[in-house]
Amino acid sequence: MSFERRAVLPLRICLVVLFGVLVVFETLSLPGQWAHMAKESPDDAHLRWPLTVVTIFWVVCVQVVVVCTWKLLGMVQADRIFTPSSMRWVDGIVAAIAAAWTTFLAVFLWVGFNADDPGAPLLMFLLLVCGAVLGLLMVVLRALLRQATTLRTDMEAVI
Repeated sequence: MSFERRAVLPLRICLVVLFGVLVVFETLSLPGQWAHMAKESPDDAHLRWPLTVVTIFWVVCVQVVVVCTWKLLGMVQADRIFTPSSMRWVDGIVAAIAAAWTTFLAVFLWVGFNADDPGAPLLMFLLLVCGAVLGLLMVVLRALLRQATTLRTDMEAVI
């Protein structure tokens, strides 16, 4: 059994734990956090629902990445990762990252134009750049997967 296949089970366990924690976040923690913020800071109470919706959307984007990764791991185990059907799951990861990054960009711009202190916008800019790097890395990995899939298809046709 290859190292990659031995890594699938521990990774799946981590994905299950991560998904469970994300469900807790989106159903209990985030709505409760923003409700508490609205109660403690009445001046910011108007932000409760927009922040709740946006942060839950980000959690859902991460959950989409988790589900797509789970499906890709199944394809690795079945030695079907270099098939055209795997592209759909990679496209799901790229789309989720792009959607989360785009909404984070909007929040960054809003915070940047309304901030009194440069600390939060600077930290958000760092996260924005990290998200861009992650998204672009996934695009490159997607291109590599497409090339490997084409090469494997060509090799199977020859053999």
